[in-house]
Amino acid sequence: MMKGQKGYAIAGAMPRQVASLGGLLRMIGRQLMRWQQLMKERRQLAALSDGALKDMGLSRADVLQESERPFWDDPLRRP
Repeated sequence: MMKGQKGYAIAGAMPRQVASLGGLLRMIGRQLMRWQQLMKERRQLAALSDGALKDMGLSRADVLQESERPFWDDPLRRP
């Protein structure tokens, strides 16, 4: 920090949307909702009939592989 500057050094290292407790709670809430959505979608995919999967170009093996992924394994997550 520069001389005379007030605040915490750690706040500068955190992403802007997480710089407050409210921002952190919102981020956690969004992540929990995303994980819940992934679990629901994978359950729905596993419940589809073989005919519906064929229409989508998926095999039962594809669905089994996807449905066995852990809820936190998000294919849309940025690396």
